[in-house]
Amino acid sequence: MNANHIFPEMAACEAALESGYGHSQLATQDNNLFGMKQHIHPIYRTVSLPTREFLSNEWLTVNSNWIHYPDWESCFKDRMATLVRLAPVYPHYKVALAAGSGTTYVMEVSRTWSTDPERANKVLAIYDAIAGDWSATETNSP
Repeated sequence: MNANHIFPEMAACEAALESGYGHSQLATQDNNLFGMKQHIHPIYRTVSLPTREFLSNEWLTVNSNWIHYPDWESCFKDRMATLVRLAPVYPHYKVALAAGSGTTYVMEVSRTWSTDPERANKVLAIYDAIAGDWSATETNSP
């Protein structure tokens, strides 16, 4: 919410998927919760690590350059800024940012964000599993 994400609950679910619920090496050592690869013009440090990509209908291990963030807040803010900045280049990001629902947002952003053809379904499954536990974004009356 602090990063002004249009669907903060979905962003949390995306981060959970991409970071192994905050336990991946990229998350714990580099504060990178979304699998953000390094920008063309780096703002933050770069770290190289292997990853699995779905290429030519098979899973392959490749090395990639990732962003090392100083903290999780910077990661969330940069993720949203990246979607906005790249929306004119990637039509799916533009549609995602204009989405009327979290489901549409996830379906569209996942088309370009990841090579995993099941990414959107995985994010939505995480959301469905915890949908009744969003007390951080709800107001409770006494």
